[in-house]
Amino acid sequence: MTAADAAATDLAAGHPGPRADVLVLFGVTGDLARKMILPALYRLVERGELTVPVIGVARTDWNTEKLREHVGHSVEAALDDVEPAALRRLQGLVHLVSGDYGDPLTFGRLAYAVHRHAGQGTFAVHYLAVPPGLFGVVADGLAAVGLHEFSRLVVEKPFGRDLDSARTLDALLRRHFADERIFRVDHYLGKEPVEDLLVLRFANTLLEPMWNRTWVERIEITMAEDFDVAERGSFYDSVGAVRDVVQNHLLQVLAYLTMDAPHTDAAHDQHDAKNHLLRAVRPVDPAEVVRGQYIGYRDAAGVAAGSTTETYVALTLHIDNWRWSGVPVHIRAGKALPRTVVDVVVVLREPPRMLFTGTDGAPPPNRIRLCLQPDAGVTFHILAKRPGGDDVATELPVSVDFRRMLGPVHAPYERVFEDALAGNPAHFARLDNLEQAWRIVGPILDVGTEPLPYVPGTWGPTHDRS
Repeated sequence: MTAADAAATDLAAGHPGPRADVLVLFGVTGDLARKMILPALYRLVERGELTVPVIGVARTDWNTEKLREHVGHSVEAALDDVEPAALRRLQGLVHLVSGDYGDPLTFGRLAYAVHRHAGQGTFAVHYLAVPPGLFGVVADGLAAVGLHEFSRLVVEKPFGRDLDSARTLDALLRRHFADERIFRVDHYLGKEPVEDLLVLRFANTLLEPMWNRTWVERIEITMAEDFDVAERGSFYDSVGAVRDVVQNHLLQVLAYLTMDAPHTDAAHDQHDAKNHLLRAVRPVDPAEVVRGQYIGYRDAAGVAAGSTTETYVALTLHIDNWRWSGVPVHIRAGKALPRTVVDVVVVLREPPRMLFTGTDGAPPPNRIRLCLQPDAGVTFHILAKRPGGDDVATELPVSVDFRRMLGPVHAPYERVFEDALAGNPAHFARLDNLEQAWRIVGPILDVGTEPLPYVPGTWGPTHDRS
């Protein structure tokens, strides 16, 4: 058995793959690299977790020195506590290969650079921070010079535009890379507050016994952003809220929130548990969807005249399994809303007979609020007696701020690159789960109907505000 075969066998069995000897970063001069990736790589260097060469590939007339200057400017613009020595270490690891991705000579120069800086027979991680239309082109170029043989491929979202295109894209990549060596990024899986959902559920007997249809009346998931599309109008107009955050980020949150316990904490068991859950989710019923578009969106640069792209969506999902049958899941996401927040509210059923009045009529049901952004934490909304002679129940929030109690967390892209370099697939999306996510949202993709207008700074179309 070759080293590559052994690595594939280990990964398929749930063990981490080989650690990378070199990181190849396609799109090193792009916005994603500047804003997210390069600052994340700096943090890894600062902690001593990144010591291998980083070979950037881009269509540019820069040289390596110019790229190193760009790395310094990007890191200093993104972070306010940059240590000069750590930044110099990162810059010293960086090298540039310039050229068009469709030019075979570019990949010849890349192969030379990999062998020069990392040596022959090294394991490479190829990270594609480029548009999905280039994924197949890059994979073909890598294969043409043999750089696919002992490596893994990491690709950014979106992985396709619908179920069929996701499968087509996967077929392009699997001509050269086995499935276990394709890591599909959803940076939400690298968010520690999202991982907290699993720990809260499966490490606390306080919660898990009530986490089912017997005790839960409904679930609400909100991802609100207080900013508009800004300079990203051209990109956003081709995507919309459903593709941008619902199909990937929010369905991943839903899976963590509602799946059964995995057999172990190994990556393949977590992916299996997600798959069992997502397969039980019905496709979205268009009759249970509200699509909105903030007033002024069509004036943004890059947005098509008369665009029907939604900047807001509210929908209801139904899970047809024993744990969640009859419990609606309401998802809401949008831009230009009053504030930026990602949270989950689990509303518990009321007692069979309420013995007490509330401050304003009947007391509200118990709720568990799980905040994922901006301040991760949990709040239990419970009822207690109001002081005085009457038995009046009033709601009290009992909260824990995780970061205040536990300290700062690593940024999502730090986790993404930690795992990509180490070969740990736990925080990446598996194809069958992506296929299920596309199936679920399929009925509301490209509907072409006019979205309802809403005023920026409000909670969406007026009849759907809550």
